[in-house]
Amino acid sequence: MKKINCILLVDDNPADNEFHKIIINDSDVCNNVKIATTGNKALEYIIKSGNSEAEFPKPDLIFLDINMPGMNGFEFLDEYHSLDSKLKSKIVIIMLSTSLNPDDAERARKIKEVTDFMNKPLMVDTLKSTIEKYF
Repeated sequence: MKKINCILLVDDNPADNEFHKIIINDSDVCNNVKIATTGNKALEYIIKSGNSEAEFPKPDLIFLDINMPGMNGFEFLDEYHSLDSKLKSKIVIIMLSTSLNPDDAERARKIKEVTDFMNKPLMVDTLKSTIEKYF
């Protein structure tokens, strides 16, 4: 199975982040798992990845939560959209949510930067099929 360099988890829930990090590490599908607990921190990370690849490996894949305080996933995407295209190139964004609201999934599918919409929690088989499908 192909291995990607970096997955960025954007989620304010520490339990979800820890669980997803374990799933990703156990699956052995990437070299680095990074966590941003807010949309703003995720944007800062992506900008820093353009300057310091060693310290901030550019994410190949972002798992983005919708419901976060301060800046939610959709607001993050609005800001992400205006970043330099070099910073965004080849990043796959998957919205990962507990939301059962079909409007959220529909809204996500209309945003060109969003590759897919999935329900939490992330599981090993879903992760592996995602890596195979998009990389």
